[in-house]
Amino acid sequence: MVRAKSVITTVSRRVTYGKGGVRKRRRYRPGTVALREIRKHQTSTNLLIPKLAFQRLIKEIVQNECKDQRLRHVKKMQSTAVLALQTAAEDYCVKLFEQSQIAAFHGNRVTVQPKDIQLVRKFRGDNMKCYKSSCPPPSS
Repeated sequence: MVRAKSVITTVSRRVTYGKGGVRKRRRYRPGTVALREIRKHQTSTNLLIPKLAFQRLIKEIVQNECKDQRLRHVKKMQSTAVLALQTAAEDYCVKLFEQSQIAAFHGNRVTVQPKDIQLVRKFRGDNMKCYKSSCPPPSS
């Protein structure tokens, strides 16, 4: 029994060589690595967006959108507040993409298209906020 086990391990350790004696890299079938990454991200609870990049984004949004002059030049934010915002933003994005995938399947497609995301946002009742460059100013 021991001898058979050692034969199996030596067979799995064989290295294939290509042209010029260079070791060939293992090539997986299309979709295999993507499914492995999906399983890895589904089992983990780590945040996906880098923390510093998200913090810079939050500070930029506060400076651009805040009407109060005192809050416009925020230098510091509590780390728990940024973490709460990041958790909520990632949860929103994940659920949006899940529902967009369902909408794509309903349209007999595998690929998520912008129209799927727009449809999900419309069904949710999300505010389709326009940015200053593309929309006229709101009438009060």
